[in-house]
Amino acid sequence: MKQKGTQTNSKCFVSENPKESCGLFGIYGIPDASPLIFQGLYAQQHRGQEGAGIVVSNGEKIRSAKDFGLVSEVFSKNPLNELTGHIGIGHVRYSTTGSTRIQNVQPLVAECADGIWAIAHNGNLINAKNIRKSYQESGAIFQTSSDSEILIHLLADPMYRLRPRRVERALQEIEGAFSFLLMTRDSIMAARDPNGFRPLSIGKLGNGYVFASETCALSLIGAEYLRDVLPGELVTVDSAGLKSSMFSEKQKNYSHCVFEHVYFAHPDSYLFEQNVHNVRLNYGKKLAEEYPVEADIVIAIPDSGNSAALGYSKQSGIPLDFGFIRNHYVGRTFIMPEENTRSHWVDMKLAVLPEVVKGKRVIAVDDSIVRGNTAARRVKYLREAGAEEVHMRISCPPVKHPCFYGIDFPTEKELVASSRSISDIKKLLGVDSLGYISLEGLLSPFEKPDNFCTACFDGKYPVKIKEKLTKKTLENH
Repeated sequence: MKQKGTQTNSKCFVSENPKESCGLFGIYGIPDASPLIFQGLYAQQHRGQEGAGIVVSNGEKIRSAKDFGLVSEVFSKNPLNELTGHIGIGHVRYSTTGSTRIQNVQPLVAECADGIWAIAHNGNLINAKNIRKSYQESGAIFQTSSDSEILIHLLADPMYRLRPRRVERALQEIEGAFSFLLMTRDSIMAARDPNGFRPLSIGKLGNGYVFASETCALSLIGAEYLRDVLPGELVTVDSAGLKSSMFSEKQKNYSHCVFEHVYFAHPDSYLFEQNVHNVRLNYGKKLAEEYPVEADIVIAIPDSGNSAALGYSKQSGIPLDFGFIRNHYVGRTFIMPEENTRSHWVDMKLAVLPEVVKGKRVIAVDDSIVRGNTAARRVKYLREAGAEEVHMRISCPPVKHPCFYGIDFPTEKELVASSRSISDIKKLLGVDSLGYISLEGLLSPFEKPDNFCTACFDGKYPVKIKEKLTKKTLENH
């Protein structure tokens, strides 16, 4: 197994926006699977740029490669032609638990008594600390500080390994948000937590099956979308075909992460029975209804504000224009240790077009405001470029509470809306007006609004938080 990189010191992951979840992609029954897994990960690069990995099997031997960096960077150093097999899983990572070190880059691979297992995970396990402590006290050794490794230890435990429905029994022990892809030498398994926080879809390509966090990855390789993995379901694919079993009773209501639609997911993905672009378009229209204002142009904060800005323009009749141009070679997430470096990165990411905004009353549409620092700088740039008025519209409610289900939101103290009124935030940003979409407006595109988690807005956590995990919670020091 190829594994490069060294442990890094503590660094700051910089972005005004919430940090991504992770992206999963798996294939069963397609010859030379690794190039397709590469494409599937590439399509989901927006879900994490910290590291990437692929594990493949030809039915007998398992090969893997992983490293820090973007998918294209990792597999320019680790040629795909060395990863041969018709079964495989891949992962793009942004760490919400576990620090930035190579051992934590996924998929994780471990040899148990009955063979090798590989695991790729999207989400956060909120009872990981207690389970890990229990295993360590009985002599178990952990190779990572990631909560994902908990499942490997459960699968290897004779309590589960030697009993029927071992995987289902192991999954019943973990709590929180998870979408898992598991791989053995001759099978792939896909599982989603009973609340359905994170997405995971099933596709068909030829005689094989495909799994992906987002349907945009299925589309890129020409796979047909079949359905989502159900909350509380374990799907297994092997030589006998695809089979399903439930490891949890059906919940009265699910807890899909609404931030997948607000920010994380790619616009052409189909998530939780809705197209992402259409949902964001509706958010913009709702913002125009809830917070109308006289203005000359509507502009987006690229890229996640694009669809909502279009919706605002359509509903209000105010023309849409390009006030900001994004440098696409600056990623959504980047490792930057110093404050002056972070400020410089913000300056590099977006360029203002003075010819568009000068002398204009501008409505700037963005997906969210987290700390507020970056939003304030962007308003400042618009003013310096000659904007006569700046009106900010945000396509989610104020973010007041941290997330423990797979989003790396800051602590409550760092969230600008946790201790400030909208009037205070307006003054902090230096805007002429500020409007956040209402919670009702946020949920309005969905037929079953009770099936969505809104804890970061209203503090109502659908799964009780027993352990507040951070990147350092599971470190061994």
